[in-house]
Amino acid sequence: MADASTTSTTTSTSGRRLENGRVLYGTTKEHCESMIEHSLKHNNVIKFLREAMEKAGCPVGDRFFSAMNCMMNAGGGFMPEGEGIKICYNNVVYQDEVDTGLAHELIHAYDQCRVAKLDWENVHHQACSEIRAANLSGDCHFKREIARGNFNIQKQHQVCVRRRAVLSVATNPNCTSKQAAEDAVDAVWAKCYKDTAPFDRIP
Repeated sequence: MADASTTSTTTSTSGRRLENGRVLYGTTKEHCESMIEHSLKHNNVIKFLREAMEKAGCPVGDRFFSAMNCMMNAGGGFMPEGEGIKICYNNVVYQDEVDTGLAHELIHAYDQCRVAKLDWENVHHQACSEIRAANLSGDCHFKREIARGNFNIQKQHQVCVRRRAVLSVATNPNCTSKQAAEDAVDAVWAKCYKDTAPFDRIP
């Protein structure tokens, strides 16, 4: 029997984290790191985005990607100060979530690389990158939207992209309200939704 002060953590076959007999959402850091490694080696979208980063003059090595325990309810994040891309192991379970999370954050990293004066505290700058990331990463794939209970809506992909961009912009410290987030997304929508770089079209 384990000592009472010892935390016993295992991962179930579904990837859910079992800690001291409690089922928690998310997985272990080690399992998340394994899924990140799998994405980097085998996911064609991730490999393409890394190649695009290199062509743009911003190559990223494997150490650019890591797993961490996140306080916010997010799948991951891009740290523009040079800390790279983090996947929140306590908020992901499946390989598909890691694949999509990495693609989403790589779009942000690509935008940071190609836009000389991108200011993440500027709600319009962030809104543009959030639109692009939601549009191009697979965040709004119809299977994901069905799983979220969002279906039978015209132009569901666009509805999803806008919704997720607004949610992200609303967390910006310079965003004063949800309405302000919606206004920022609307202001840049036409230009940024059409911008599919480095892809020729929405993958």
